[in-house]
Amino acid sequence: MTDDDEPAETFYSEDRWQNWLTRVGEEDLDPESEDFARLYFNLQNDTTIAIAKIITAVEDGHLDEEEALDKLEFINDIVLAEPEFDAENKLLLLDSVQTSLIPVFYAAEEYLIGGAVEEQPLDDNISAAVDAAAEEDEDAALAYLVQAGTQIIDGTEFDGSDIEELDSWLVSEWLNGLDSLQDAFADPEVIEEDED
Repeated sequence: MTDDDEPAETFYSEDRWQNWLTRVGEEDLDPESEDFARLYFNLQNDTTIAIAKIITAVEDGHLDEEEALDKLEFINDIVLAEPEFDAENKLLLLDSVQTSLIPVFYAAEEYLIGGAVEEQPLDDNISAAVDAAAEEDEDAALAYLVQAGTQIIDGTEFDGSDIEELDSWLVSEWLNGLDSLQDAFADPEVIEEDED
């Protein structure tokens, strides 16, 4: 099997997501606890690393655009599926993770199709998203953050330290996803992939 023929499961799998769901199901999660936050970031980062690996594989010539988009869709379908939990704290965790990943998936898709969107600087996109959210225009806010995400993938530095100060929960979650995406491209797993 050549690199070009790698199945989508090479980058992510239903079993991998199910293992996370099993762990969520087993843990007694307090939304205010460090364990809750740690699990949130682990679930999020596991997905963004897989997405970063797909993009890196394209840039290294191991995948073409169509194959990469198929693999992104495969991960999207697994990770954004409706979770089957009754407990409110577990649903809150998964909803937060899934929400944070929405602009990541869109940005990855946009980047693969057309590269980085450079209509305005990254910081201006973030500010515009915050302003749009304040006016309850969530679609516009997401669009600005998707543009920012393509720039992060392209190597523009994003400082996520101000995220928690935002009034909009939705934009805060979306920015958490973009922060995780930036971290993913610095992850040893992804860097090693780039060197292969």
